[in-house]
Amino acid sequence: MKMINWKMAATVMICGAFLFSSCIGSFGLHSKLVNWNQNISSKFVNELVFLAFNIIPVYGVCYLADILVINSIEFWSGSNPMASIGDIKTVKGENGNYLVETLENGYSITKEGDENATMDLIYDKDLNTWNVVANGVSTELLKMNNDGTAQMTLPDGEQLTVTLDEQGVATARQATMINSYYYAAR
Repeated sequence: MKMINWKMAATVMICGAFLFSSCIGSFGLHSKLVNWNQNISSKFVNELVFLAFNIIPVYGVCYLADILVINSIEFWSGSNPMASIGDIKTVKGENGNYLVETLENGYSITKEGDENATMDLIYDKDLNTWNVVANGVSTELLKMNNDGTAQMTLPDGEQLTVTLDEQGVATARQATMINSYYYAAR
């Protein structure tokens, strides 16, 4: 009888490994708990809370909930149920502060104190593109290709295909800097 239970358990585990492979997910719940702990007080209080949450198993329960439920939902549905839709963060830029609001499909960016200076970065899941929407006009910024590359739309309308690695990022930076200087000189 015990041998059958072990065989059944092994079979279930192997099937589960194939069924849920590559379901890494973002561990949103666990990450939010850790972030909260890191920001409550001094490092001594943070350590005490950390130890208490390991003794009570709050961290373990959150991690298990992420593994079994939340990351599986994220994997199968393509959306993170822990995404903080509606959260607004302040980001300091060269020309002042910007308010970045998390949307269901991207971000809305507004210059602090100027409600008219707003743009949205929207992800189109069907086309696998990131678009900027400003003044009601949508412009494609980036298209993710299935071959491990991305196609960028430069300010002058030209298309640039880059690899998704350090070399591709350096190429994209160089191309945008050249275009920025070109338009600033005009």
